[in-house]
Amino acid sequence: MTAVETWTRVCVLADLLPNRGVAALLDGDEQVAVFRTADAVYALANIDPFSGAAVLSRGLVGDVGGVPVVASPMHKQHFDLRTGVCLDNREVAVTVYPVRVDGDAVLVGRP
Repeated sequence: MTAVETWTRVCVLADLLPNRGVAALLDGDEQVAVFRTADAVYALANIDPFSGAAVLSRGLVGDVGGVPVVASPMHKQHFDLRTGVCLDNREVAVTVYPVRVDGDAVLVGRP
């Protein structure tokens, strides 16, 4: 058994606009924010740890010094899409979920 035993199909790749996010539910009520950049697809917990609101999927995608990030729409903190670490306060991070693309399906696993 691997660390990720189940994958949830959240959308098709064409549904993900470059440098935009979408929210998805994993097995009921666990919200993830899924992002597509020019190079990869990422998934983070959708809850902004500073405000407690489920809004990261609505954040602005870009990069800070070559690091792919999403900026929270609430207070503008930047989260590394690869690690979940907040670049503005490195003591804070959001959960990162494994992502794979199988054909045209985007699948998100459990961390």
